[in-house]
Amino acid sequence: MAAPFVVPGPTGTAIRARLRVSDTDTAVLAEVGVFLGGLAAGDFVVRSRQGLEHGGQTWAVRKRELTGVSSARWAGSITKATHDQWALARRGQTAEVAWLRKQIASIQERLARPLGAKADKREGLPRGYDSRAEWHAKSRRVHALRGRLAGVEADWAAGRVRVVRGGKRLARLRHHLDQAGLSERAWREQWRAARMFLAADGESGKGLGNETIRITATGRLSIKLPAALARLANAPHGRYVLDATVVFRHRREEWLDRITNNRAVAYRIHHDVLRGRWYVTASWQRTPAFVLPLEAALARGVVAVDMNDDHLAAWRLDRHGNPVGEPRRFFYDLAGSAQHRDAQIRHALTRLLHHTRATGAGAIAVEDLDFTDGRCREKYGRNKRFRRLISRFPTAKLKARLVAMAAEQDIAIVAVDPAYTSRWGAQHWQQPLSTSKRKVSRHDAASIAIGRRALGHPIRRRTAPPPHDRSDRAGHRTVQARPDARRREGPRPRIPGPRTRSVPPGSGAKAGDQHAQHRSGHAAERGFWHQDSPPLSL
Repeated sequence: MAAPFVVPGPTGTAIRARLRVSDTDTAVLAEVGVFLGGLAAGDFVVRSRQGLEHGGQTWAVRKRELTGVSSARWAGSITKATHDQWALARRGQTAEVAWLRKQIASIQERLARPLGAKADKREGLPRGYDSRAEWHAKSRRVHALRGRLAGVEADWAAGRVRVVRGGKRLARLRHHLDQAGLSERAWREQWRAARMFLAADGESGKGLGNETIRITATGRLSIKLPAALARLANAPHGRYVLDATVVFRHRREEWLDRITNNRAVAYRIHHDVLRGRWYVTASWQRTPAFVLPLEAALARGVVAVDMNDDHLAAWRLDRHGNPVGEPRRFFYDLAGSAQHRDAQIRHALTRLLHHTRATGAGAIAVEDLDFTDGRCREKYGRNKRFRRLISRFPTAKLKARLVAMAAEQDIAIVAVDPAYTSRWGAQHWQQPLSTSKRKVSRHDAASIAIGRRALGHPIRRRTAPPPHDRSDRAGHRTVQARPDARRREGPRPRIPGPRTRSVPPGSGAKAGDQHAQHRSGHAAERGFWHQDSPPLSL
């Protein structure tokens, strides 16, 4: 079981604004973007051919060749973007190799088991396949995965990457235009927009934090034109000033502070063909926020959240692990377009953060979920509906957005191990908290389990003291003990003897040496408790 930890805050930020460009601005931006996109594509071909032999000398040669047709700053932006893309593809190869090896090992373990064999968790043995036909199909799949793994490993050893500038999905869509409802002209417009290059990294100490794409405090945007397109300039020093004015609605004060002090700001201009709009995105690095210790983050209690496919189940817990108030649910709809899903998640997280501030808690506890292998039949069986459910579950996006949004509200995010939270929460908390006027769901009970695990308490609840005629006469402790307290879950030590009050202690059929039945670590049978008699002086 992994220990809970405070998730570090974001190290960068990005804001976006719409450009209401004129027809002239549209023509200039499209021509510059297509020209620089062609240079970026050619530079990536050269970088891919170099493979592992790339170094500082080859980088300087590539930049020198691009400088002659564009400018030194555009050449620096293109070569850096190319290197970042190549490094991203290498990381993708590493992840694919690890996934393929995991899949092959999982299938081989099940192939070694007899047909219809059940899983044995104690021995760590997986279940066998149900039929001979399925076993045969899986054996063929192993051979296919091995061939695929050999190809990826060969590319990795040679430093060879495979990247489609513009996106593989859009490239494959070219052969299915009828099904997508697109004409060839509409597809070519999307393809050209996706392959444009209009991005420039900032540089501290330079005017307004960026010499290539510059935005003033009044919103005036200008671009340094490449040498081959200097004829399009309408301002001194080979620059083109757009008629559109940039207005950043979000984090405007932080952006103004950076450009006023000439601190680096990176800009990217892109064209959304489906909407017919142009956008500019500003991004910069932030100083990492101080990560609070776990004890300080949980000092005012925590709002525990159970993430589900259609809602967030939240419940406030005090620092002793007791649920306070009523459970809350924040619903969202993941159907529709990507923009709609993103907006739904953002609205749900906004309501969650407002609820956390209203309750006075200083932290939000979430599960450290990972559904990267959600479509794997070897892990989740034949339940295709469940595999599709967890495959579309936006765990990474939810967690990333929650961390970024909570950092602005000074709320800490605590991640806990997700093992058995739903099962143990329903077992120990769902029924006791349900009343005739309040129906506690399994997800609400899971949120309590998440919160108690974040606070360091066991998930099992403490029951109320029994009546005076039961057990040790209302002697059970009900105050929550700290996790480091010894024997915190044990009852009071008892005097050995018969378990009926009709026979005095030390006599009867069940009397005798209780240490003969001693079990190691059992708190109730380590010995008996005896109180000394008071001194005669009192």
